[in-house]
Amino acid sequence: MRTVLKNALIGLLTVWLAACGRTPLQEQQAYVFGTRVEVIVVDADPEQGRKAIAAVLREFDRMHRAYHAWEPSELTALNQAIAAGRPHTVSPELAKFIREAQQLSAQGDYLFDPGIGQLIELWGFHADEFAARLPDKARLDAWLKQAPSIANLHLDRTTVTSSKRALALDFGGYLKGVALDRAAAILRAQGIHNALINIGGNVMALGSKEGRKWRVGIQHPRQPGPLATVSLEDGEAIGTSGDYQRYFEVDGKRYSHLIDPRTAYPVDHTAAVTVLVPGGAQAGMRSDAASKPIFIAGPAHWRAVAQKMDSPLVLRVDRDNRIFVTEALHRRLDYIGKPEGITVLP
Repeated sequence: MRTVLKNALIGLLTVWLAACGRTPLQEQQAYVFGTRVEVIVVDADPEQGRKAIAAVLREFDRMHRAYHAWEPSELTALNQAIAAGRPHTVSPELAKFIREAQQLSAQGDYLFDPGIGQLIELWGFHADEFAARLPDKARLDAWLKQAPSIANLHLDRTTVTSSKRALALDFGGYLKGVALDRAAAILRAQGIHNALINIGGNVMALGSKEGRKWRVGIQHPRQPGPLATVSLEDGEAIGTSGDYQRYFEVDGKRYSHLIDPRTAYPVDHTAAVTVLVPGGAQAGMRSDAASKPIFIAGPAHWRAVAQKMDSPLVLRVDRDNRIFVTEALHRRLDYIGKPEGITVLP
């Protein structure tokens, strides 16, 4: 039995950038949302760029503290109230997140479900380090029998109630995408039009880098370096879910934080899914939330779930390193080397 930990370098392993040009480039990194974040700004005024990055990182820190899934936060206060069977009043912002997440979860057949926080905790992923230990099967069966879901939350303006006390919210599969959209809004409000935001492999591009499109890499889940690179248009976002980010191993078997709520067990048929979302309202949020149900759906159903999530640009790597990519995304990728086993789907 051994534990395999993925650390703060995840974000840096997911985005590769060409050398910077002549326009001053400001870059700063931080550690929030359980991963490394990086904000790069290209602007003729270095001081303006630094101030804008600082404003973004302050917002990231606020969101991280407000919606932390296991340290004291507004989210844990709500979860405690649900467990006690009490109604609870939340902030307008959290109420908005709940409504959005309910809609996204329904769209993806509840394969992405922020209401499974208790299940994530049972598997040991409510921690910065993971013990290589399987949860008690009886407890998993008891959770599965109750099958709590974000659909079981009732929201009356800002008052939240639920009849299922086993329901606990965890916005880990949603909040990074929301943060991308927030960052883009902050940067634009401060006059920054050319930037790249990377939150542990969830990426959004603004404008360009001296007239050249931002080019980013898609990490291969089982090999060092990128599987492919892609140039991003203004406002486009990439969301990646992989079993190489948060996982442990027991007796040579990998158990990741990407858990199928239908079985109460981590998914083992998929290694990584990347979704590219065109620029537009909530592109970051949609890219983050879409990759999870597609990942969990499995080989027979991921295309149908991608269609339900309005995601035509998808790449999936299965547990045998076979690559499946939609034609719409395939046309935009530059593969590194000559990867074998690529199936292009219409």
